[in-house]
Amino acid sequence: MARNKLKAVEVKNGNGKLFDGAGLYLLKRDADKGRWIYRYKHQGRSREMGLGPYPAVSLAEARKSRDTWEAALRSGEDPIATRDRQRADQRAEASRSDPTFAEAAETTFEAKKAGLRRDGASGRWLSPIKLYMVPAIGGMRMSQIHQTDIHRALAPIWRKKHPTAEKAIQRTKIIFEHMRFSGVECDPFTVDMAKHMLGEVRHQIKKTPASAWQDIPRIYAALNRDDASHLCLRFKILTLVRSAGVRDARFAEIDGDVWTVPEDRMKGSEGKVSDFRVPLSSAALEVVARAEKWKRSAYMFPGGRSGGISDVAIGKVFRKIDPNGTPHGLRTSFRTWVQDTDAAHYDVAETALSHIIGGKVERAYARSDMLERRRSLMEAWAQFVTGAKENVVPIRGGAV
Repeated sequence: MARNKLKAVEVKNGNGKLFDGAGLYLLKRDADKGRWIYRYKHQGRSREMGLGPYPAVSLAEARKSRDTWEAALRSGEDPIATRDRQRADQRAEASRSDPTFAEAAETTFEAKKAGLRRDGASGRWLSPIKLYMVPAIGGMRMSQIHQTDIHRALAPIWRKKHPTAEKAIQRTKIIFEHMRFSGVECDPFTVDMAKHMLGEVRHQIKKTPASAWQDIPRIYAALNRDDASHLCLRFKILTLVRSAGVRDARFAEIDGDVWTVPEDRMKGSEGKVSDFRVPLSSAALEVVARAEKWKRSAYMFPGGRSGGISDVAIGKVFRKIDPNGTPHGLRTSFRTWVQDTDAAHYDVAETALSHIIGGKVERAYARSDMLERRRSLMEAWAQFVTGAKENVVPIRGGAV
């Protein structure tokens, strides 16, 4: 079939549909701009395939592209479907060899999550990345990211929300390192340069507000209602366990005068935390007895959604009693009481708060959870907070 081939002057000066033959034509609606189209039939269906803009794609280049897809058509392929498949394969290959930052973040998280609590189900590791990095550079290929891009993402919060910004840049560095070791052409030093550009920050750590230990008996006495929030806060004061552990406390976890908090409600990294035994004082056992009216529920302090009471609920109650303190700050109140009264040896007090003591080697040998020594300390603390023994000061010199 003879082709009515276009001439260069026609391409330059023509307008409308300019046909070159064999399905190729140039659609010009502007004197200087247009687009190349290849029209063909596949399985009885007419289709039009864009071959690029004019003048970026020349007449010779458009003809070469048309000939390529015409050959594919003769072999039984649908040119558009074939091109879409090729582009998808190219994108997949690019994602493997040079992923976007968002893809790299997900890949790094998948590699790390086995070392995070509950496989990172809480989403805290990725949170600063998704909030601040992905919106700014998520669509950029790792090899294309410049330190100025990272600087631009974090500059608005570098001083206003420095702890969050610090987490974001630390985890960005981890992502760059993981990708580099996976063979991706990216340089972790890019993150270091961005941090240098962001500059120094004089950040003063804000301590958790805590009630004065001398005020704890008054706070305890004010928690005098037989509802879940009051009893939960009393139990928290008496056991010193973090809120997540106390709020979801189950009756089945208590055996005699020992409450075992399962590892999934203890603070710490995956594989570095275990179940924690808490000796219950006589006052704590009284709270358990008062909570038994909810024994039909698995939870000692039930909330509104078939689970434990919420952090918001106990926080609201506590603020009414002591606006200057917080439920978490009760642990500080206890620790200050120990310091001011010499109530216990350092190791015993720290273990009561489930803090890690000593180095890795030391912990490999010293494996006791000091349950009996903590029992004496918890009873002394309970006598103080309940007013059973006014201004109680246990034997000095760290006897417990």
